[in-house]
Amino acid sequence: MFWEKKLEHWAASIRDKLVLPLRVELWNGQHLNLSHLHPEVIVRVPHVSALTCLFTPSLSNLGAAYVDGKIDVEGKPGAIISVGNALASGTLKLEGKFSRIIRKMQRSKDKDKAAIQYHYDVSNAFYQLWLDENLVYSCAYFENGDEDLNLAQVKKMDLILQKIHLQPGDTLLDIGCGWGALVIHAAQHYGARCVGITLSENQASFARTQVMKLGLSNLIDIRLQDYRDVQGTFDKITSVGMFEHVGVRNLPDYFAKINSLMAEDGVVMNHGITSTDAESGETPYGNGEFIEKYVFPHGELPHIGLALKAMQEGGLEVLDIENLRSHYAQTCTLWVERFEANADKVKQISGDRRYRIWRVYLAGCAYAFNQDWISLFQVVCVKAGRLPQRMSLPDGHRYGRVPLKKSSAMPQAT
Repeated sequence: MFWEKKLEHWAASIRDKLVLPLRVELWNGQHLNLSHLHPEVIVRVPHVSALTCLFTPSLSNLGAAYVDGKIDVEGKPGAIISVGNALASGTLKLEGKFSRIIRKMQRSKDKDKAAIQYHYDVSNAFYQLWLDENLVYSCAYFENGDEDLNLAQVKKMDLILQKIHLQPGDTLLDIGCGWGALVIHAAQHYGARCVGITLSENQASFARTQVMKLGLSNLIDIRLQDYRDVQGTFDKITSVGMFEHVGVRNLPDYFAKINSLMAEDGVVMNHGITSTDAESGETPYGNGEFIEKYVFPHGELPHIGLALKAMQEGGLEVLDIENLRSHYAQTCTLWVERFEANADKVKQISGDRRYRIWRVYLAGCAYAFNQDWISLFQVVCVKAGRLPQRMSLPDGHRYGRVPLKKSSAMPQAT
């Protein structure tokens, strides 16, 4: 009786504050509609012990209850995240543990490797179910807005390589090369000599196999290597979806390392997710806590201002900055659609628990980019102190006036 009264009081309080298309179905057959709207989301509570996540509905509490099977949730992923956020923001004060907190994490090579392998070494087949055909796990580029995911990811690779003015014979280092798509594209279509590094054994194995199949072993070297251990000099360097794993405190050293690897006239592109909180805090209402626990251990997002400061401290001069937040929102939306379409196969490969984690995570990412909680910036840099030189960007691409140059196959170097 106690819980029934408390639940009725909670539901009445929600109805007074919010209009949510939400229904709660209880273990005893009782249904609670949280508004007059047709429910887009149904939360099923199989046991009284699960009610605590509703009474303190942070995104972390709700997400954890769903992942652990304490509640079940029916509805489209976008609606689930939208209703969950409305419930959190409408009932919790944005302070203390529900605010955009700033975590300070102790890092090491071993911890970084373990975190990368936790996230990426699920199985290649898992990612193949919802990524594009080249397995590019970063923001795509929708030049016209109507590209499919495969084409948008190819355009993103061309955008990056044209921004750094990659030329035949250039040496390219790709830090955090994933499954090898960017270095393969750079070798095939730009004639570059490439080194790709990753800490994921699955990614490295897959990328090496692709390089061999395509006959590009003379142009591409895939290494299972920490960026801190790389030696040599490179004409061009790319870091795509990598600096999120470095740690805010380590960013000046990260960019200093990149600087030390660059040729005197070299160019680097950093493509990474940033916090839109001026203090580099996490996404609010416990969203960051959920991601840290279940998805990306030790991930940290700097504000773009902090990232630019770290680049300067690392001896780099920024030439160009572009915000691709809307492109990442569209990318995540397509990932969610593909993930949902392959739900049964995802569960077979990864299990129900990991399916639930990633279902919430991907939909949450789309929501976060749409809400301007996080953003995505491409930043082009050279060594600081160089004599000024003209470095035009690829044909005014950012303003949609002139299309990207189409990549064309280059003869393989010998």
